[in-house]
Amino acid sequence: MAISTPKNSSTPAAAIYLNGNIYTVDEQNPKASAMVIADDRFIYVGSDETANGYIGDHTKVFDLKGRTILPGLIDAHMHFGNVGNIKVKIDAFWKPKLDIIDAVRNAADSAENGEWIEGRGWNQEVWDPPDYPTRSDLDAVSQGHPVYIERTDGHAAWVNSKALEIAGITKDSHNPPGGEIIKDTDGIPTGVLVDTAKLSVSENIPPFTEQKALKALEMAQEEFFSNGVTSGHDAGSDIQTIERVKRLYDSGRLCMRLYVFMRIPDGSTTLGDEFYAPGKQIGLYNNSLTIRGIKISIDGTLGSHGALMIKGFSDRSDGYLGLQRVTRERLLAVAKRAHEAGFQVAVHAIGDAANRQALDVFEQVVKENPGSDHRHRIEHAQVVALEDIPRFKRLGVIPAMQAVHATSDKNMAEKRVGPERIKGAYAWRKFLKTGTVIPNGTDAPVEKVNPFHVLFASVTRQSRDEEPPGGWYPEEKMTREEALKSYTIWAAYAAFEENIKGSIRQGKLADFIVIDRDYMKCPDSEIKDIRVLQTILGGKAVFKGE
Repeated sequence: MAISTPKNSSTPAAAIYLNGNIYTVDEQNPKASAMVIADDRFIYVGSDETANGYIGDHTKVFDLKGRTILPGLIDAHMHFGNVGNIKVKIDAFWKPKLDIIDAVRNAADSAENGEWIEGRGWNQEVWDPPDYPTRSDLDAVSQGHPVYIERTDGHAAWVNSKALEIAGITKDSHNPPGGEIIKDTDGIPTGVLVDTAKLSVSENIPPFTEQKALKALEMAQEEFFSNGVTSGHDAGSDIQTIERVKRLYDSGRLCMRLYVFMRIPDGSTTLGDEFYAPGKQIGLYNNSLTIRGIKISIDGTLGSHGALMIKGFSDRSDGYLGLQRVTRERLLAVAKRAHEAGFQVAVHAIGDAANRQALDVFEQVVKENPGSDHRHRIEHAQVVALEDIPRFKRLGVIPAMQAVHATSDKNMAEKRVGPERIKGAYAWRKFLKTGTVIPNGTDAPVEKVNPFHVLFASVTRQSRDEEPPGGWYPEEKMTREEALKSYTIWAAYAAFEENIKGSIRQGKLADFIVIDRDYMKCPDSEIKDIRVLQTILGGKAVFKGE
């Protein structure tokens, strides 16, 4: 049978969705009840009556029955490979120390001789007392297997004596540049290694087999789709991971949209010329993969005392300023090389000194080579001196922040920086008042993949147990509209993709999700509990919930 021409379009519709509660994030058309899709794009967004005119002989018509629709969510800072990797390691995410020790014991019981035991997710701040763990905790249960468990932020590792022995770390070992070997009062390594100090252990861990590595990437995709995330900014991948991702796209096993930053690793002395050889790779695999960014880290994290501060940490008496993982000269050289090549630069900066240094470098780079729409980014922008906040907008630097970090860190952040510096920490409202945008994300696996935990934190400034009442420094809250933009159109803008995604609008990719309640009208407390019923990518269902 020939396809009849719809009344309102020369392109027959593949699918029409009617009777929906659609929040489009399109300022010109913020609410709709219907969407029309042809190929992988929206060709109409508006009323049911008009949408009905697009029906052709082979059009599939879906009744949404009043369910709420949001644009496909964009996690603007996550670690795609690591999300999959932790699926095959011990899940220590915020668990009691004894539970993690029990998990190590169980893993050791079934491990092959000499096999490494790995995990991720411990956070001493949720323990009582909130003290760093020790190697002896693991020695008692690891049966001679080397053990390596990363902290939730990925910037510290808890290891046993066997792992220290393999790495050659002893009482006489010195801190490497950008790292700290935590030692006891006798100078003996305790088993906690911060930032670059953990590399001497991790470099001894055998890599995954190719098959296991590919499977982990597929598992990461499943995790994101089940949580309504259709696109993600991968905040630091190596060439090997990128090649694996391409293999999966080639085979049809991967379709999630990825915007990839290539990571300059700690200790590297090159400018990453191998990254630039292919040029910017934009919209590969039908707008699934873009590679046009460089990632470099200045410091560590607040929880591990690795953030680089202008003045010493408030909870340390030794004037400790944190860790500088890269010199200013090195940062400048990397940023200049990337900027000249037309690549976006993303700088990890947590502490106020790190943020100031990144801003200074960007200011110099852009002054020497002006005119481009660079959209350089500072990842996290977590603790910023108040006088530096307006510089982001003035320099065109995007603060890529993860709202859930504020509510995860609230139990230790003010202890780290004190009552004055905390005013520039997780300061979303102060940033928004300058006119900048804030792309939001999870930093997964640092936090759970679930974007509704982030949206809840953005709106309430509360942790998922709804503490504290009224929110932590509530004057910095986002509105629901701002929070949704931070996970859609602002995130798209931060990747130069606002013209193809980030809102439900004619001509854009047909990425959207169906959720189980009205995001804009449900009680604040329910935002964190929103469930995804369907995830649609390019007009095709990639996840269906129960």
